[in-house]
Amino acid sequence: MAELGDRLRNIRKRRGLTQIELADRSGVSVATIRAVEQGAQERVRTETARRLAVALRVETSALIVTPDAEEPAATDVELWAEVRRALEGSYAADDSSEPPTVAGVAQTFSEAKPLFRRGRFSELAPMLVPLLRDADHLVSAAPSGDTSARSLRSRIRQMVGWQMVLSWQFDAADTALRLALDDAPDLRAAVPLMDAECWRYIRQGDLAKARDTATRWADDLEPRRITRASRDELAGWGLMLQRVSTTAVRDNRPGEAADALTFAKMAATGIRYGEHDSKDGLLHTFGPVTVAMLEAENAMVADRPDVTLAIGERLEGVKYPLPWPWNRHRLDVAAAYAATGRPADALAVLHQIRRDLPEWLVKQRYARDIMAGMIDKRRTLTPEMRELADFVGVPY
Repeated sequence: MAELGDRLRNIRKRRGLTQIELADRSGVSVATIRAVEQGAQERVRTETARRLAVALRVETSALIVTPDAEEPAATDVELWAEVRRALEGSYAADDSSEPPTVAGVAQTFSEAKPLFRRGRFSELAPMLVPLLRDADHLVSAAPSGDTSARSLRSRIRQMVGWQMVLSWQFDAADTALRLALDDAPDLRAAVPLMDAECWRYIRQGDLAKARDTATRWADDLEPRRITRASRDELAGWGLMLQRVSTTAVRDNRPGEAADALTFAKMAATGIRYGEHDSKDGLLHTFGPVTVAMLEAENAMVADRPDVTLAIGERLEGVKYPLPWPWNRHRLDVAAAYAATGRPADALAVLHQIRRDLPEWLVKQRYARDIMAGMIDKRRTLTPEMRELADFVGVPY
């Protein structure tokens, strides 16, 4: 397989462009293009690869060779160490005199969900080890034909999988999601797992795998008659269409992204009222607001911050049930403010996210990118900018 530099140079030459002309068309610096082609820089961010792909009229995945992923923070590796071991069946013996029950474990899991959704990870981690241990016990003790314990364990493992993707621990995420899929009782329950799997691929920069997975599942989940489909069926189909769209726009497939978005809007219209919150998913609600946030995200990827801001203003004040996706949308709004020369507004949005989900925000490379971009445009920084840059971990 050709390395990134070889691919970039070969495609550029086939398009009849010099390095300077490619830089002009893409907005990527000549220095970066030269470093990549000479092998001094072996990988680029997915966003940079997309800009080059647009200028060269190829898919982004045609350029990406090395996955675009961060190393997990040492603090996250330490925080989730016991959870990773418990996932593999290694945990201390239970010294409780009473065996766990499905009702008891389900109740504890319901208490863990708000911690997960609110990004209170330091409180969540200690709860997951006994949950995994007790779920394993329930499954091993379950009578033949009783799937309730396996279904519950699938949702617990799903929570671990999402958490491992968020903290860039992809090997553990793969284990958690694979085991959760094995426990999933039906296709509907598997949808959130495939959504997490696609998110993992996107975070790693493996757009081809993300797109293939999302497309396959969207095809399998498409209702035979949309007018008679249940809210659960429409939400599952819509969620996978969202992943098709968001992956396609990153892979410089604008037509495919637009088509998937159109079908997602159709599914959202079929929900009829409000946002449908899936009982099987932890971060999964679907409806018109969810699709509008996707449209704002796609616009930001496609360098249309004006569209992102217009949608953001329309959604301002909306009561959305899930903090993670809502604040991910607000990051798009902050990025759009920064891109249109409104750094004060961008900072205001970032500060609001920090107040709402501080532990979640520090794990967002997107937040670091927004801050780094604003820092690069200024000769001096205000105390507020310096403090926020330190908080989200902008490198020096």
